[in-house]
Amino acid sequence: MAANKIVLILGAGPRIGAAVAEKFASNGYKVAVASRSGSSSKTAKGFLSLKADFTKPDSIPALFDAVKTEFHTSPSVVVYNAASFTNPPDKDSIFSITAESVAADLNVNTISPYVAAQQAVKGWETLPKEAKKTFIYTGNILNVSIVPVPMMLNGGMGKSASAFWIGVADATHSAQGYRFFYTDERYGDGKLKGMAIDGDAHSEFYAQLASHEGNVPWHATFVKDKGYVQFK
Repeated sequence: MAANKIVLILGAGPRIGAAVAEKFASNGYKVAVASRSGSSSKTAKGFLSLKADFTKPDSIPALFDAVKTEFHTSPSVVVYNAASFTNPPDKDSIFSITAESVAADLNVNTISPYVAAQQAVKGWETLPKEAKKTFIYTGNILNVSIVPVPMMLNGGMGKSASAFWIGVADATHSAQGYRFFYTDERYGDGKLKGMAIDGDAHSEFYAQLASHEGNVPWHATFVKDKGYVQFK
């Protein structure tokens, strides 16, 4: 089984996505990364690079098909790291954001990851029982904290909605060995990390989550160099 461990990273940016890809590769996984700049070829590091448009949820199944075609098996670990938000034309009014923009960002933040989870589960049903099946969504504090900044609207709506379905998915599928996590890196005092999030901290924590060690709940808040920390 070890030779066939596959991770698919959806939203492979230069910080979290890149660090997670490197970490899983070092742990013996074959890696597929999907992003807007994907090349549909192998990278210099041997990762399968796929072009993706996360505003179009109906394009997600083709990414899973491409992974299975390349590696002849489905990914046991799926990381959803894409995100989108819209700056309001009037910086003081959430209602200046068009409904079309709200819908487009919800596609990226909620609908596409939901479709990805559907595809992940479909693939997991074909994997050996002992394989650790894991879906990880890169979240933040916005599912539990109202940040009164209009530019946070679409991101907060999407993160909150995704946190709910991820929690339900984990509660209803963990008995099958399927784990779903909504992650949220914080400062040690529990405050929002914002743009100070750390790629390496995510990669270490995600590798732990994929191992199903530590009894980490679906709402996986964590601190750099500490791992899971519960915040009230």
